[in-house]
Amino acid sequence: MSADETFISHLVELRARLLRVFGGLALGFLPCAYYARELYSLLAQPLLEKLPQGGQMIATEVVTPFFVPMKVAMMTAFLLTLPHTLYQVWAFVAPGLYAHERRLVLPLVFVSSFLFAGGMAFAYFAALPVVFEFITHFAPQGVAVMTDIGRYLDFILTMFIAFGITFEVPVFVVILVHTGIVPLEKLKEIRRYVLVGAFVVGAIFTPPDIISQFMLAIPLYLLYEAGMLVAAFACKSVSAETSAIIRPDRPDAK
Repeated sequence: MSADETFISHLVELRARLLRVFGGLALGFLPCAYYARELYSLLAQPLLEKLPQGGQMIATEVVTPFFVPMKVAMMTAFLLTLPHTLYQVWAFVAPGLYAHERRLVLPLVFVSSFLFAGGMAFAYFAALPVVFEFITHFAPQGVAVMTDIGRYLDFILTMFIAFGITFEVPVFVVILVHTGIVPLEKLKEIRRYVLVGAFVVGAIFTPPDIISQFMLAIPLYLLYEAGMLVAAFACKSVSAETSAIIRPDRPDAK
């Protein structure tokens, strides 16, 4: 097969995978759109619980009450179909990988989905209540906290993405070590810089209170350490398999 034919076959395969990804998103979006209002009410619960009795949210634009719940439905559909999306990505790149790499990538696909969802859950159940408690507590007397639903969604998405990516740190570490881009020893040497960087990231992506910054920075660093442990174990397993293939053990002498 010529280079042009190979390139075209890759494009056809990419087109098929993309169609499956968008098809999965569309199928996931339909039931989520039906429950869009309930999904937004659930998303707004961490703030509504911290508002004074009778507190509510507002919509400052005409189309906001429709489009904002639809955005929440789309976000929910993306999360529900994330394993399917990542599997399509894996299936596209798998033919170009070695056998031991394929055995590692497929578990990483599902672990990545689980960790991203875990980061969002941590933000929703742990970080957001603390953040909103801090914000509403320091509101001046006589000021009614009535957040626009569109601005609230933007804030929530920022927090979800920040915590979701933070919880992906072990996957990034394993990939860096397994592919040889960064040696494990080098990652161990830069621990102190990672700790400082974790607090910088926490200061950028969270409100200006020390508690929420700690709630992002500490998990980020702990997950970095966990990623190094997993990477060390994975590299030992791959090295053992490679040694067994290159130099099989001799039978014991009698």
